[in-house]
Amino acid sequence: MPTTVAPRAKAPAPSRTYSRWAALVVLCAGTLMTILDGNIVTVAMPAIQSDLGFSAPGLAWVVNAYLIPFGGLLLLAGRLGDLVGGRRMFATGLAVFTAASVLAGTAGGQGTLIAARALQGVGGAMTAAVVLGMLVALFPEPREQARAIAVFSAVGAAGGALGTFLGGALTQAVGWHWIFLINLPIGVAAWVAALRVLAPDRSTGAGRGPETGDGSKSDSGPDNGAGAGRGKGADFPGAALITGALMLTVYVIVGAGDRDPGGTALLAALALALFAAFTVRQARAARPLLRLRLFRSRELTGANAVQVLMIATMYGFQYIGALYLQRVLGYSELATGTAFLPAPVAIGLLMLGLSARVVGRFGGYRVLLAGLALITAGMALLGRAPADGSYVGDVLPPLLLLSLGFAAAMPALTGLAMSGVQDEDAGLASGLFNTTQVVGGSLGLAALTTLAAARTGHLVDGGSELVPATADGYRLAFRVATVIAVLALALAATALRPRHD
Repeated sequence: MPTTVAPRAKAPAPSRTYSRWAALVVLCAGTLMTILDGNIVTVAMPAIQSDLGFSAPGLAWVVNAYLIPFGGLLLLAGRLGDLVGGRRMFATGLAVFTAASVLAGTAGGQGTLIAARALQGVGGAMTAAVVLGMLVALFPEPREQARAIAVFSAVGAAGGALGTFLGGALTQAVGWHWIFLINLPIGVAAWVAALRVLAPDRSTGAGRGPETGDGSKSDSGPDNGAGAGRGKGADFPGAALITGALMLTVYVIVGAGDRDPGGTALLAALALALFAAFTVRQARAARPLLRLRLFRSRELTGANAVQVLMIATMYGFQYIGALYLQRVLGYSELATGTAFLPAPVAIGLLMLGLSARVVGRFGGYRVLLAGLALITAGMALLGRAPADGSYVGDVLPPLLLLSLGFAAAMPALTGLAMSGVQDEDAGLASGLFNTTQVVGGSLGLAALTTLAAARTGHLVDGGSELVPATADGYRLAFRVATVIAVLALALAATALRPRHD
């Protein structure tokens, strides 16, 4: 359910050849496709597992293979977008994503599907990294910009839950392959529309000299634009380090139950070493992906830490909640998708109609705490879900609480994150905020699914029946997610407390 935050950008010169609102539709459509595909596979998981023979922990990689390159490449893709142009990067990302979707839809084995999902993540990062900068540039007037961002945020926030419904409908009607193949006509149409509607690219980053890790200019001389097409200044080693660190971290969590403790500790140490190398690289690189001085902002650092915990909780709910409906309550794919429909409806309506007003009246800090409290309450209710539960009594109430809490917390958290950021750092801060959403989702999903699978396997090995054991495993995951939500609430209450209080 994650949404995104827009960086500030300079407005382009007005053009008679395209409509700004038509451009907004194209940007929303392209982004919605990538967001939907991050979640559309959730309901199709049992069908994919049965068809391709995934293990329970390995099945999570169908989601994580998309999320990890998506999150790891956002900062690099944003930098390349500055160099080669937003429209070019957006259109190329759509093409990569669409081609990868066809590969995933025709996959006949585990390796092919996971590789295709990873390629989808690359295309999704290329698309998402430049969209918000283009949107803000299209709508420089504050009132119109607020409307445009509200529309875009609602599309993004509701898109994740809407993907669950579409995944269920397509899987039951024509098979799981079509959750990917449906992207072919949509992607081609969006690509053609992008080339026709979006404003032509103008160089935005080639004329500046490279910056050091602390944001100062280097003495290497100006970039005259000759290197833009070659990606001059893009920190490929930094992107490789952070993507490798994230991938290895998730691998350690997913496979922890299948290897000896010594091997797990060794891999975890290697992941930490990659994170450390990335930090050193960012401090020394001429054009770092992430200027480390951003972390001097208490609001930005605290908000990103809170977001990792909050999104980990929400992703766990989406994934494991769908499996609970199917494997415990016996819902079909279509029924499961329909059961999730109240979430995108509630989130979209609340974000468009109430969030800005509520934050304006009560302040972002108070609204954030209230939203996190609702998320905690919703997860606590799910932690009681029995093997013989019902949708109305055991799923719908926490679903509504989680939706209401997320719709309140996300805009408030976004505002708090950006409140302590200088204008020249707004783009990087936005990229960091978007990246930690994906990191939180990936790590939360890996940890919670691993815990649930381990608990279920232990009970089945001890003689328990499969359905009660599965329900018990999911309850454990929901309870751990509740603890994560409590930690997010406690961290927000302390780290983001207004200075004047």
